[in-house]
Amino acid sequence: MGSFTHYGFLILALLFSSCMVTYGGNFFQEFDFTWGGNRAKIFNGGQLLSLSLDKVSGSGFQSKKEHLFGRIDMQIKLVAGNSAGTVTTYYLSSQGPTHDEIDFEFLGNVTGEPYILHTNIYAQGKGNKEQQFYLWFDPTKNFHTYSIIWKPQHIIFLVDNTPIRVYKNAESVGVPFPKNQPMRIYSSLWNADDWATRGGLVKTDWAQAPFTAYYRNYVAQSFSPSQFSDQKWQNQELDANGRRRLRWVQKNFMIYNYCTDIKRFPQGFPPECRRF
Repeated sequence: MGSFTHYGFLILALLFSSCMVTYGGNFFQEFDFTWGGNRAKIFNGGQLLSLSLDKVSGSGFQSKKEHLFGRIDMQIKLVAGNSAGTVTTYYLSSQGPTHDEIDFEFLGNVTGEPYILHTNIYAQGKGNKEQQFYLWFDPTKNFHTYSIIWKPQHIIFLVDNTPIRVYKNAESVGVPFPKNQPMRIYSSLWNADDWATRGGLVKTDWAQAPFTAYYRNYVAQSFSPSQFSDQKWQNQELDANGRRRLRWVQKNFMIYNYCTDIKRFPQGFPPECRRF
């Protein structure tokens, strides 16, 4: 993977760097803590943020700015050791009963067992578009970059600049797509041992608390209005290397795809699955 990861990074950087407004760098300037009191902390002059969870409470933060289309990058180092029962979230969302949302959720596990990366998309308050993956590295040992590219035509989820999921706009077959509501960036660390690990069979071991996740190198790039009149830009997706890497991830690391869950959809798969 490494030989073309760097090349793919350069291609994506070129595709998404022109005509963009870029924010990021300092957590003091870009984010507000939303809950958890002093369980959320900022260090190193605004360059490092941590969220913690104990038996009393978890914690969370949100961006000061809203975004309507763009690319969001965040480096995260997940809870180490026995993280069973914990969930670390990182997502874009608007507010209200018909909200839109683009989700990364990291479901903890017992020591030595892999995290599950859960992805989902909501449009007009309706989600149920889950895909889940194992990662090809230990996400607790070092920081790794988790990215969302959000355009009117598609949403791309990336891990260390490797695409893991592409969700295409299927409005033409009656499926709502998030494109009208600006969204903020949110993150939280919380206890979900009623469902997070093996369907709730494995509970949080509070003797291991506090559980802590770390964040750095946040970058948000908003696409400019001029790009939306550029048909070539609108239709630009992944290059050949990106498509190859996407297939590699989905073949080797995808563990759940709602579009292949026959038991869940006995009357037929959702229309976006049939189309794409």
